Amino acid sequence: MSGEVAKAVMFVGTSSSVGKSILATALCRILAQDGYRVAPFKAQNMSLNSAVTPSGREIGRAQAVQAEAAGILANEHMNPVLLKPTAGRTQVIVQGRVWDTLSAKEYFLAGKDRLWPYVVESYEFLSSRWDVVVLEGAGSPVEMNLKSRDIANMRAAELANAAVFLVTDIDRGGIFAAIVGTLQLLTPAERNLVKGIVVNKFRGDKELFVEGVRMLESYTGLPVVGVIPHLGDLGIDEEDSVGLDNPRYRLPQGQEEIRVAILQLPHLANFTDLDPLFLEPGVAPYFATEPAQLAGADGIILPGTKSTMADLEWLFAKGWQKEILRLVANRKHVLGICGGYQMLGHVVQDPHHQESQWDERAGLDLFPALTGILPEKRTVLSEGVLQGPFSGLKVKGYEIHMGETTLIGPDAPLPFAVLRKEVAAQSRSDGAISSDGRIIGTYLHGILHNDAFRTAWLNEIRREKGQSPQPVRVLTAQVRTQAYDRLATAVRSHLNMDLFYQLSGFN
Repeated sequence: MSGEVAKAVMFVGTSSSVGKSILATALCRILAQDGYRVAPFKAQNMSLNSAVTPSGREIGRAQAVQAEAAGILANEHMNPVLLKPTAGRTQVIVQGRVWDTLSAKEYFLAGKDRLWPYVVESYEFLSSRWDVVVLEGAGSPVEMNLKSRDIANMRAAELANAAVFLVTDIDRGGIFAAIVGTLQLLTPAERNLVKGIVVNKFRGDKELFVEGVRMLESYTGLPVVGVIPHLGDLGIDEEDSVGLDNPRYRLPQGQEEIRVAILQLPHLANFTDLDPLFLEPGVAPYFATEPAQLAGADGIILPGTKSTMADLEWLFAKGWQKEILRLVANRKHVLGICGGYQMLGHVVQDPHHQESQWDERAGLDLFPALTGILPEKRTVLSEGVLQGPFSGLKVKGYEIHMGETTLIGPDAPLPFAVLRKEVAAQSRSDGAISSDGRIIGTYLHGILHNDAFRTAWLNEIRREKGQSPQPVRVLTAQVRTQAYDRLATAVRSHLNMDLFYQLSGFN
């Protein structure tokens, strides 16, 4: 199909969190398995879970995952508009670069009209280079007070002339009203783009829903192309913080070898950094929502945040620092990632008021470090070699931050890693590590996806507890590959693929 305009298939939902991202990921994998060159596309995404492309651009994590499932490298055109809410405002990322920071009202009234040309440019970039583009909508396509300015749903579908499939979450209930109501509120032209219905997250015996399928088809005149079962613990990155409602992230009740508490910061970002810990046998990671839940933890992680200043204010106001410092005094391990690393230092300064109206906030003072929030954001893939107790281990990750941290004073710790500069053969330092290795700070998102480091870090905790060290027990790259294949197999077996291809114009 080289040189031709790509076919386009799109999932829109009757509401948020009906499973559009997961189904788009599955379809990217299925189409790739079936021999098509496929790319994902989401015109506008709102998420604090993001990723960095090989070209150093920032996009929504879901589109990076979908690209990986399709077997291709991610690029900035797969998610031309990314919204990252912060304290009272939203950072607008356009084609991978910071475009502006706006209030909700400013974006609602003016921002979207100015952004549509970028959406068109990015879609045309993909359409001219791949056989199929899999589009994903956002929320519902019929939020009537927002619809005239909606660039993520039916306007994108019309741009692509996409075969649209309406996805609904039966686990929530009310799907008949949701489906019929959504279709009724579409314009005739939009309605003509909808080719079928997908019922998602079904629990129980599908034979008992046969009559429901017949009624849906009779009432809407559209075929139900699939009834997809509820697929739990897929091992695939969550799109946004709604995923934290999963009980697997809560305080464990068992007697696991190791308990790792993760602070659930108000502006938590890139929490997929922690996913590999949830795969480790004998390890019980959990998101702590109050200081008392740190009791009994063997390790503490301060994750990334979109607003270090606001989350530092919250951390001190709620008394977290007392519990953290108590555990440090008891020789527990602490890992700070990106904004979490900034919090470990002496002070964070925001002279340009990029994140807040405060000039500075005191940190936990676990490192003699000064962080300044800068106007320019750094987004880059990085790799290098660790220092200190983990000396010689090679790691990879990505950086997304607007801060620069400087280690100060005669007692400044070793850097955590020496990274290769992305252009020249020069190197640069990242993060900090205490002499005993118990306190670590790094700007590297994805650090725990490095199997050797994650195992070594957990083994240090095991050693402190008098337990035997363990070999690498989880290969994250292999887990991800298997997860994509497992997802594709599950969706393929419950989606009428012959009908889906026919309705999408493949036959």
